[in-house]
Amino acid sequence: WESDRGTCVTRGLGRGPIYACVRGRRRAMAVGKKPAAAAAEDGGGTGIDTVTPLKTLASNSLKRTRALFQANGAVARPATAVDAQKLRLSCKVRDEYESVLELPATMRMDAAKGDGTTPKSAEATEGSTAVAPSTSDVAKMIDSLPVQKTEEAHKGLGIIEYKDPSMQQTDEKYKPSAAIMKRLPSKWPKPVWHAPWKLYRVISGHLGWVRSIAFDPGNEWFVTGSQDRTIKVWDTATGTLKITLTGHIEQIRGLAVSQRHPYMFSAGDDCMVKCWDLEYNKVIRNYHGHLSGVYCMALHPTLDVLMTGGRDSVCRVWDIRTKAQVHCLSGHQNTVCSVIAQAADPQVITGSHDSQIKTWDLAAGKTMSTLTFHKKSVRTMCMHPREYTFAAASADNIKKYRLPKGEFLHNMLSQQKSIINSMAVNEDDVMVTGGDNGSLWFWDWRSGHCFQRDQAVVQPGSLDSESGIYALSFDVTGSRLVTCEADKTIKMWKEDSTATPESHPVNFKPPSSSSMNRF
Repeated sequence: WESDRGTCVTRGLGRGPIYACVRGRRRAMAVGKKPAAAAAEDGGGTGIDTVTPLKTLASNSLKRTRALFQANGAVARPATAVDAQKLRLSCKVRDEYESVLELPATMRMDAAKGDGTTPKSAEATEGSTAVAPSTSDVAKMIDSLPVQKTEEAHKGLGIIEYKDPSMQQTDEKYKPSAAIMKRLPSKWPKPVWHAPWKLYRVISGHLGWVRSIAFDPGNEWFVTGSQDRTIKVWDTATGTLKITLTGHIEQIRGLAVSQRHPYMFSAGDDCMVKCWDLEYNKVIRNYHGHLSGVYCMALHPTLDVLMTGGRDSVCRVWDIRTKAQVHCLSGHQNTVCSVIAQAADPQVITGSHDSQIKTWDLAAGKTMSTLTFHKKSVRTMCMHPREYTFAAASADNIKKYRLPKGEFLHNMLSQQKSIINSMAVNEDDVMVTGGDNGSLWFWDWRSGHCFQRDQAVVQPGSLDSESGIYALSFDVTGSRLVTCEADKTIKMWKEDSTATPESHPVNFKPPSSSSMNRF
């Protein structure tokens, strides 16, 4: 048909009409052709192609079908109808009766051990009527078929048998249809029941964040250091203030009380490490050498040496009596924020913001091993009082290690999902961790199960964001817990004596092997 805009030509190709619209002058067009003038106007193209003959299309389709379905071109067609019938029966026998064509291996071995005689059950008894074999053409044709082994038949047809790798080493006497793994019972230790802890006292007195704590070896008093640059001594039994010590000009981040001398040591952001004589409550020594703030400290249990770590990325070992620096343990790439000491090797263990833990040879002043299991800053560590193990906490996880080589044991079964600033463990295998968001979690040391989760409540007049826990410690007996928090308070906790395993059952689910990642 024709219009003002051009002429439309309809042409059939066997699969429906194809429409071609030719712009230009109004003219008559022949079906299957395009005028030369119109082609010249369109840019010199060749125009619409001619219709492909139906015979050519059918021939191409036959060729593609033959190439697709002729798997083996060398196989000739059966010459006669009998050959075709044999081929069909051979395929049917192979497909339906392949599994019973051959005797099992055990029956073949029994038959080989026998005398080769026919079993009596198969013999025709006297007076019985024997069943005559079939004489039909199909039966004779089946009997005349050649018997091939499965592997040879598959090889001739280009078939590869699939073998399950998990079943290759299975005993031949027991070959199940599916490889089913026996589910073994969990070997994870069950947690021991611990009584829940409750808050029983809140102490106020500091004018800033409470950053550090240390207990008297006699368990009569404890000291706390704060952002208000003071050290306060508190009575353990009553929680009353005994004395306030001043001398630092920045916040106090580390405290330690000697078990062998009447000395107390303090360190802070003012780069100072001070030794206090508790008989006179005065500073008697200063240890100079740190280039920046001092974040942590630890006293050696048997030697008169003091370890301090700070923002200058080193751990310095001091002689308490002479104020001399014995070693400068360097190797960390960032702030050394946690240090613990013990009598046996490794005598010094440090954790840093570079997410590494290093064990040190105190005699040589060199690194023994470097543990790189953590992905975030290792801000706190604690040593078990009875076992030769320790735990380290970072924002990614809490991990346990075995000494002296620092072998990784396992992760705790839950993630606190906060910056953990402090942790402690007592002899009853109760470990406590305090987070930057005020979360206080109680763990079973052996199994890593968290049996209690508490949240610090800020004192009236403080912001909710000031609920962080910066330091915590058990007393000498391990029956009381003291936490130092960002709301300028000191909180004391104890076990609930009225709790029983029936009133507070352990809700424990052992971890699966797939969910327990190594790191």
